Amino acid sequence: MDVSIVVPLYNEEESLAELLAWIEQVMGQNKLSYEVVMVDDGSKDQSLQVVNDLKKKYPEIKGIKFQRNYGKSAALHTGFQETMGDVVITMDADLQDSPEEIPELYRMVKKDSFDLVSGWKKKRHDPISKRFPSKIYNRLVRWMTGIKL
Repeated sequence: MDVSIVVPLYNEEESLAELLAWIEQVMGQNKLSYEVVMVDDGSKDQSLQVVNDLKKKYPEIKGIKFQRNYGKSAALHTGFQETMGDVVITMDADLQDSPEEIPELYRMVKKDSFDLVSGWKKKRHDPISKRFPSKIYNRLVRWMTGIKL
């Protein structure tokens, strides 16, 4: 299998069908074999039920459910343990991470022999309550390490 996509999710029932259709389209166009490991981090909505319903259309997906909210790091860790792909890619379920980036990330790891590839959102659609703390954190890291984030 070429790619494992780990998607932590929390109350994302509305975006899952669109996300999976988009992933399927991109992966098919690029002839990449894949799986999608969706880790429900204790959602209060029907996210896991939507994942289970979508398995009928997309057999490449696997759903994992936490009984309570443990946080994104725990969801990613659990997702990583379940992957089988040569390359593991993470993305959020809220449609702000574009599956269109997957083929290039895959190429960089496989063809350019990078061990790790990271991207960032150039145009964010987050509320200011999310963007502001991120800017502070990035400036603090830049000041402490000299690395521009």
